[in-house]
Formats: sequence, structure tokens, C-alpha cells
Amino acid sequence: MHNLSDTAEHILPEIERVGGRLVTARDAVGRVIFGQGDVVEETLITLLAGGHALLVGVPGLAKTKLVETLAKVLGLDARRVQFTPDLMPADIVGSEVLEESETGRRSFRFIPGPVFCQLLMADEINRASPRTQSALLQAMQERQVSVAGQRHELPAPFHVLATQNPLEQEGTYPLPEAQLDRFLLQIDVRYPDREAERRMLFATTGAAEESIPTVLNATDLMAAQRLVRRIPVGESVVEAILNLVRAGRPEETDIPGLAELVAWGPGPRASQALMLAVRARALLQGRLAPSIEDVLALAGPILRHRMALTFAARAEGVTVSDVIAKLTAPLR
Repeated sequence: MHNLSDTAEHILPEIERVGGRLVTARDAVGRVIFGQGDVVEETLITLLAGGHALLVGVPGLAKTKLVETLAKVLGLDARRVQFTPDLMPADIVGSEVLEESETGRRSFRFIPGPVFCQLLMADEINRASPRTQSALLQAMQERQVSVAGQRHELPAPFHVLATQNPLEQEGTYPLPEAQLDRFLLQIDVRYPDREAERRMLFATTGAAEESIPTVLNATDLMAAQRLVRRIPVGESVVEAILNLVRAGRPEETDIPGLAELVAWGPGPRASQALMLAVRARALLQGRLAPSIEDVLALAGPILRHRMALTFAARAEGVTVSDVIAKLTAPLR
């Protein structure tokens, strides 16, 4: 528990300054990505918290455009990899090639793959084989890659925004639970409303194209990430996070009937993710400290990929969203 009054005078001016620039960045992205305000906010929260995000939705909902726009607005070096069933780990992390010099001396030279960037768009990650998925997820976790016994550090900051098709679509490999847990947030991308789609029609089929300003750079983003970790969290918010996450575990829950619905619940990484994400949301909105409302807003994106339902629950038509609604009910 931090002393809020002591901390306030030290970091409040910084929160106001950085928060103002982040609002400018969010508005700049919103001028290109229509009707996806929550998605834009949750993606920015992920980057501010120093994490990676999984964007789930059907094709054509501007997920790729969102990543391109974010890279421009945040001044980050971005790359994109289209995942396919025949993609190999070396296609992502890079490989060594044998070269011969003018003197005839042979040596290996490492050629970096697309993972050597600051913002990587991993498009349709669940179309690649588990072996290739794990190569990327190792890079996400360790922020380095090993090729032929040599370690190569990835640039800083390094973030992955992966897109995933709904698992009902053909030709997809579901991500293993341990790999899903590496993503800070799972962001569900839904269809835009009618008015947003109307604006999109004119903006994307006309002759003029919206120019995207660069609001921040990589150094600014890393400074904002350090500031997020200094934001104080009140005791009531810490207790709300612990109550929420622990109530999702079938062995520990005190919510009637929940143990029969949940096969396995969120681990400690969910609590850590919530602690960081609520601070990031407070900073994005220019507030000194997170509130219970932040916990409620982020419970879905943080828990939905860290829980599994029992067969009986799925047979009855229960969804993970239904379970999360039960978990958050005591906080409302």
C-alpha cells in the first residue's frame, strides 16, 4: 500500500503531462479507427503496462489497421508477420547463413527476423503450427531469441499485438493455455455500430486519406511505462483485485455454484496483470490512482483467456463472460 498523499505531490504533475499526451495519441488513433473506442483504449493500456495483447475477431474489423496506426502515432518501428501453417520459427526469429569472404574464409552471419522490431503484428497467430507459435511466445516472454546457441536481445520497447480468428473457423490451432497466459489482455473486437460504419464508408473509399500524426516516440512510451509502475494503488482496489481473481478458482471460490462451472481459474499472473492495467487505465484518463471502476472495466480482458469452463458448463450454454459477470457482481 502506498501513501497516496506523499506520492501525489511528486507524480501528479507528471501524470497530468503524460496523460495529456496519451489522450492526444488516443484521439489520433480514433480518427482512423472508427467505432472501436474500447479496443483502442485497451490496446493502449496494454502498451502502457508493458505487455502484449491478443486481438480476437473476424477478419475485416481493422485490427491490422489499428496496429499500423498505433505504430505511427507512438513513433515505433513496426513489422507484420502473416502466420500460415507452413511458417517456420526461423521465419520469425531469424537464422544464420554461411558466408564466404574474399579470402575464402567461411563464417556464419545472423540475419535477424521480423521479431527484431518494437511493435510486432502477429496476424492470425492461430493459423501457425504450435512450434512456430512457441518461438514467438518465447521471444515475448524473454525479450530475446536464441539461434545456434547465441542469444540476441530484442529492441526496447518490444510489444506483440497478435490477432486470432474465432476458433470455430477452419484451419486454426488453438493456443495452449500457458501461451495464452503470456498475453496481458485479450481484446475482443466486435462489429462497429451503424453510425461508425457509415463514417468508415466515406473515409475509406474517398480520395483523401487521413494523415496520422506522430505524438510520442519509443523513449516517451518507456518513460510512461515507468510512470505506470509508480502510480499508487489504494488498499480497497488491491483487495478488489485479490477477491476477484481468487473467486475465479474453483478450489477457493465462495460464490455459490461457481466451482461446478470452472475447470481451472486464473493464476497469480492475472492479479499482476490487473495491478498494472488498472494503473495504466488511470494514467490514460489522467487520474492519480485507479478505482474499483477500473477493476470492473478490465476484468473481462484480463480474465477471459485465463479461465476454462467445465464440460457440463459448456453443455448448458454457459460462457466465460457469464462466469466473469458472476465474479464482478460483488464489486458492483
